[in-house]
Amino acid sequence: MGSQQSACAHPRSCKRKKADDRKDLLAEREQEEAIAQFPYVEFTGRDSITCLTCQGTGYIPTEQVNELVALIPHSDQRLRPQRTKQYVLLSVLLCLLASGLVVFFLFPHSVLVDDDGIKVVKVTFNEQDSLVILAITATLKIRNSNFYSVAVSSLSSQVQYMNNVVGSYVTTNISLIPPRSEHLVNFTVKAEMGGPFSYVYFFCTLPDILVHNIVVFMRTSVKISYIGHMTQSSLETHHYVDCGANSTAV
Repeated sequence: MGSQQSACAHPRSCKRKKADDRKDLLAEREQEEAIAQFPYVEFTGRDSITCLTCQGTGYIPTEQVNELVALIPHSDQRLRPQRTKQYVLLSVLLCLLASGLVVFFLFPHSVLVDDDGIKVVKVTFNEQDSLVILAITATLKIRNSNFYSVAVSSLSSQVQYMNNVVGSYVTTNISLIPPRSEHLVNFTVKAEMGGPFSYVYFFCTLPDILVHNIVVFMRTSVKISYIGHMTQSSLETHHYVDCGANSTAV
């Protein structure tokens, strides 16, 4: 009873005590809130030192000083990925661009084969057999539209007169055409007209005619290979040939 009366007898000391208690309570709450912000376990004792990256509020084992470089709170901004959507979008765009370029440059484009006409005709007569022998040199123009080289793997040609085959020619591994370029391919077909066509001999040797033109039909086939792909182009053309003498196209 005497202690209670003495406490009431000094109201100033009672107020100071209550204020001190409130301060201690606030200090404890602040310390608890500060500790709750760090999601790691503190190590205390003789074998621990103050964490240098935790603002002095944590401890790490002494023997792991060289292993534990830094302790960063889970809420730290450095642990959050920055501009993730931008990086993902940029990666997708770069992949699409690379795929488009690969498809554009490697996708097979057309290889055009055109007839460039007959350049040279050499005529030989066999009077004994009433035979006309024509050595016809023709030219093909091959245009490569691809961004890589293509190979002309084979070429075959037939010469027909009056729907009958009078000459043929076949060759392989002709040439390699560079990318985005044109190339001329020359070939010579030997055609012989005699037997049922012996009248051609008399027509071609008539001295009263200045130009001895006959019509021949040529069927030419070209095989082209590139990147494991094989294509075939065929041409069918009619030509006037002077069988009276040798001729050269200008």
